[in-house]
Amino acid sequence: MRVVLGVGYRGQAYSGWQSQTSGNTVQDQLERALARFAVAPLRTVCAGRTDTGVHALNQVVHLDTGIVRTESSWVRGTNRFLPPDIAVQWCQLKHDETFHARYGAIGRRYVYVLLESVVRPAVEAGSVGWSFRPLNGDAMRSAARRLLGEHDFSAFRSSECQAPTPVKTIRSIEISRRGAYWRFEFDANAFLHHMVRNLMGSLLAVGSGVRSEAWLVDVLAARDRALAAPTFPADGLYFVGPYYDPPHAIPQHTAAMDWLP
Repeated sequence: MRVVLGVGYRGQAYSGWQSQTSGNTVQDQLERALARFAVAPLRTVCAGRTDTGVHALNQVVHLDTGIVRTESSWVRGTNRFLPPDIAVQWCQLKHDETFHARYGAIGRRYVYVLLESVVRPAVEAGSVGWSFRPLNGDAMRSAARRLLGEHDFSAFRSSECQAPTPVKTIRSIEISRRGAYWRFEFDANAFLHHMVRNLMGSLLAVGSGVRSEAWLVDVLAARDRALAAPTFPADGLYFVGPYYDPPHAIPQHTAAMDWLP
């Protein structure tokens, strides 16, 4: 039996998704909870590894087991042993191995939520990024259009990135504003390590008037990380989740998506 789970979490307290010797990752927490529920060790495969401090609304994972439980039991039973800031949102049971959480994904989506204010966040600290400078939405949207399509994104790639190629395809970048909050939506076939946070830093440099749109174009073409803006904080970054071919019928929406500004 292949068990597929949708998991939501606040990443602030954890050292990213991937299991580490410290045991303080989302994967470590999830697998400990699964082991307590199933009374057997279980290993998970995720759709996209998130960094330290990054949140997720619909992280998709799968595991293989001979243990028979209902879908609702996998959700409620696992959540019983998880901390309050991690929760399984849904479960699907697959009776073959044709679905793969990582390799089956045809795209992934991220959202960055940003507060524009002269005063730093308080109640929403850790849940949003922050810019004390006024931002020009039209300038950022125009710059974002230059990033669409297939490119070598080496200029926005972490030195620790293990991806076999820096060439990725960004399908869309949508930038909107509601009150003091900006919402940046990224959709691509895949992302490099720190890619969204590095793109955010450069888009905000353009939006604040510190840099020009032409500068961003030159940075992309140069493929040199040293020329781009610094990596932006993880606070406001949410892994919305992957998406798959329709026959797999994997949920693409969770309640937390309606909560985001």
